[in-house]
Formats: sequence, structure tokens, C-alpha cells
Amino acid sequence: MKNGLGGKKKSEKEKKPALRTKAPASSFFVSCVGFLLLGTIFLFPFAATAAPAGEAPMIPIPILQMSLTPADSPQDVALGLQIIALMTVLSLAPAILLMMTSFTRLLIVLGFVQRAIGLQQTPPQQVIVGLALFLTLFTMYPTWNQIYERGLAPYMAGSINAEQAWTETITPVRDFMFRYTRQHELSLMISMANIEEPQDRDDVPTRVLIPAFVLSELKTAFQMGVVIYIPFLIVDMVVASILLSMGMMMLPPMMISLPFKLLLFIMADGWNLVVMSLLKSFANV
Repeated sequence: MKNGLGGKKKSEKEKKPALRTKAPASSFFVSCVGFLLLGTIFLFPFAATAAPAGEAPMIPIPILQMSLTPADSPQDVALGLQIIALMTVLSLAPAILLMMTSFTRLLIVLGFVQRAIGLQQTPPQQVIVGLALFLTLFTMYPTWNQIYERGLAPYMAGSINAEQAWTETITPVRDFMFRYTRQHELSLMISMANIEEPQDRDDVPTRVLIPAFVLSELKTAFQMGVVIYIPFLIVDMVVASILLSMGMMMLPPMMISLPFKLLLFIMADGWNLVVMSLLKSFANV
């Protein structure tokens, strides 16, 4: 009997390792099959090349080569410099385009709202930037519609040349920037550029107009941010005074005032008010 029981126990112990080794073997087999399938998919285009009759098809391995060759003419040098300049402009194009739109004001004011309430990570920064971007699309639609109708559509149709298309494209953008550029900032940039006093808008260079527009947008955004901060600042002062009168000097006022500021913002329908104020600050909306 003992031998029988002992034999059963030994057989059970011998079976357990066999059960443990099955899972790794199956997973290894599945991974090998997966690698074979991936290799077949990626190498199949290269295997499609024709091979001589009677020989096994060869799978070519691609080679990446980089070399510098001397220029044969000044035009080759100019072409290389143009390509480098184009790549540089394309990398900076998003920032340049956003600076010439309403995106700056929208993003700064929405950031003021987030910090005035006291929420550092709510809503996330990606949400704030996305909202500012879509509001930019909303406010800039009339300008971009004029750009398409006056510049891009005729140029693609072949009715105007590149120079005329550039003039018709930049004119609506300049009109938009002139509409929201203060005279003080524009005079500052004109004096710093050391150019003659322009007689009309056409005499103002675009390189002078863009920084003046950005400065005006920053000033407007900070003015709106101060107005947004005042109600929440009053709530913080009231809560701090109450805690001080109750002798709770070690209790942070921000922790107590945060629920009250959130309640005030929700009851006043804060997001709608902020967005409506931002959109009304642009006269063409």
C-alpha cells in the first residue's frame, strides 16, 4: 500500500512539471509563427524580383547611400540653399501661422481661467490647446474664406500668377491684423525698425505688422485675464479672512476656497461666458 501511495505521489509530482512546461512551449511556438509571418509580409515585395531560369529567386537587401557631390554650376548651389530654406520655413510654418491669427489671445485667456480657479492640471493642457485651436478656426473662417476665393482658387485655376496670388493671399491676413493692432504697438515697431513714417496701411511692411499684432494680442489677453482673476481673488480673500478670524492660520486657504470657486464658476456658466466674451472680442464674428 505504501509503495502504491508513494508511487501515486511520485507520479503526481512528475506530472506537475510537465503541465508547467506546456505554456512556455506553446507561447514560443506562437511567437515563432508570428515572426515568420511578419518576415514573409515585409520581405515579399523584395522576393517578387525576377530570377534567371533554373536559379533560385534572390531576395535583394536594400542599401542606403549618402554622398556629397560638387556642384557643377551656381544654379545647383542656389537650388540646395532654396531646399534648406524651404525645410526651415516648413518647420516654423505652424508657429508663424498661429502668431498671425487669434490663437494667441484665445490660448492665453483660457490658461488664465484654468489658473484663476486653481486647477493646475484640470482640464488637461491638450484640451485647452484643442479648444483654442477650434475657436481659432471659427474666428478666422471669414479671413481664410477670402484667402481661398481671392488667392488660392484663381491660382489653382491658372487665372493669376504666383505673385498676384501672394498679394491676394496676404491682403486679408494683413486686414485682420490691422483690425486688432493698437496704434501704440504699431508706432513702437515702426520706430524700432528705423523706417519712414508710412502714409497708409500699404506702406507698413508685414515684418513690422506681425510683431505689433502679437504685442497687441498679448496686451488684450492679459487685460481679459485680469478681469477673470478678480472674482476668484475675492473668494480667496474672503476665505482667508474667515480662516484667520477662526484661528486656523495653518490651514491653506486655497484648499478651502477651491470648492467655492468651482461652485461659483459652474453656477455662473463660466465656460459659456468666457467663450462668448472671446468670440465677441473679434468684431467679424
